[in-house]
Amino acid sequence: MAVIDIRIELKKGVADPEGSNTKKTLESLGFTGIGAVKTVKIFEMELDGPAEQAVKTGEEMCRKLLANPVVQNYKVTAVR
Repeated sequence: MAVIDIRIELKKGVADPEGSNTKKTLESLGFTGIGAVKTVKIFEMELDGPAEQAVKTGEEMCRKLLANPVVQNYKVTAVR
């Protein structure tokens, strides 16, 4: 059994309204010194087989369903 992490984030230049709204809300609550806030989606998956194959399967999942290649980048890494 292999465990992989899939990290999906917006490409540079793509608007992130959720990140912007989170930053504004935190500032309205009195938090200071906040730089950019970006939203990132992370999936942790357990897959049968060796880690190398699990990473390849995770990349295929991203291409077919999990990520929109027009506006998102993804990275798949083996955790164990």
